[in-house]
Amino acid sequence: MRDDQWLTERLDHMWGLLFPDIERKNTVVIRFKGRWKNKFGHIKMLQNKNTEIVVNSLFAHELVPEGMIDGTIAHELVHYMHGFQSPHQRLYKHPHAGGIVNRELRKRGFGHVLALEKDFLKKDWLKIYQELTGKKKSDSFLQRLFG
Repeated sequence: MRDDQWLTERLDHMWGLLFPDIERKNTVVIRFKGRWKNKFGHIKMLQNKNTEIVVNSLFAHELVPEGMIDGTIAHELVHYMHGFQSPHQRLYKHPHAGGIVNRELRKRGFGHVLALEKDFLKKDWLKIYQELTGKKKSDSFLQRLFG
């Protein structure tokens, strides 16, 4: 079952396996939250100086491939290592400047996950979003993503 405990175990496993060089300088919590159409997750420094990683709660459903969750976690860990919403020294002025996140993800073996994300967005996401939320899908979302 995909719940917050499952997500925590996934984060810990991924961090140890694929990000072992990145020191965990504070407490990092992860949870499912939100039901967004155009956001998979985010990272935020909390008032207590913990870092919170949030994954779209719609991703807890089995219709969403686990690779989408892994890609979201990895994406947020790259922000963490670059000093965004973490105690690490900030390495860049902007969190996505010059494709730094995708470049780091490819370097760490996530190229296939980036391809999965693109394919999933194009073919499946809006249908799944509509099924899980009951909200009408909008083709303008796809047009903005893929021109």
